[in-house]
Amino acid sequence: MAKKNDAFDLEQTLECGQCFRWEKQQDGSYTGVASGRILNISEQNRGHVLDDPFWKQYFDLPLDYEEIRENLAADDPTLARAAKFAPGMRILNQEPWEALCSFIFSQNNNIPRIKGIVSRFCVGFGEKIGSGYYAFPKAEKIAGLCEQDLAPVRSGFRAKYILSAARKVAQGEVDLEALKTAPLPEARESLMTIHGVGQKVADCTLLYGLHRLEAFPMDVWMKRAMRTLFPGREPESFGEYAGIAQQYIFHYSRNHPELFVTEKESAAVGM
Repeated sequence: MAKKNDAFDLEQTLECGQCFRWEKQQDGSYTGVASGRILNISEQNRGHVLDDPFWKQYFDLPLDYEEIRENLAADDPTLARAAKFAPGMRILNQEPWEALCSFIFSQNNNIPRIKGIVSRFCVGFGEKIGSGYYAFPKAEKIAGLCEQDLAPVRSGFRAKYILSAARKVAQGEVDLEALKTAPLPEARESLMTIHGVGQKVADCTLLYGLHRLEAFPMDVWMKRAMRTLFPGREPESFGEYAGIAQQYIFHYSRNHPELFVTEKESAAVGM
């Protein structure tokens, strides 16, 4: 699908919970690392930056999000409101191994803590690529470690899951490249052979790391959103771009908690 001249918003894209290696600077720009490359991007320099083929692909500029939004929202006013809330959001083309690890670290965690864990993981085991910046550690390196080696990362119970992931990836038991084109259920099942990876982490890896735009991760917020905003509707009903719909719904829901009345509050007002 060819790209039109539609919106792309840095803040909406980089602060929606899909990635953990970007930091907002005092001048409003963002600095991050992807596939061993360091980038500082702002509204002022983005035109030049996005001429680079790597970053153009990373930010998913070739895909026509405007047409996707129109199609998703055509017969659904609720989804139309969610998409309108953050029309400049895009699904990044992240490195699959990095996305897998990041969402293992994300289990029962919040974004500041996830960022801290990922940062310590990179500083401790990644290749230095610039002053204060490190590439994401390779699976092959992590596969040779033990839980004690990972103690400085302070990832808690997640350390054993990272080791399981690294060993399966390094040994080829989980072929991340092959999962980009495998049938979605098979790809999900393969990821779930990793100790500690359930369906949510698998689907996050599929969507954010393998760019499987039909994947639809479900966490606590998404389950509430689906029950409240789309009762009786299954993720598959959103079609081949269900993952983009999911991101609009997730971001909209997290920023509109007033949409969700708890059961106790419902009973109190006789709902």
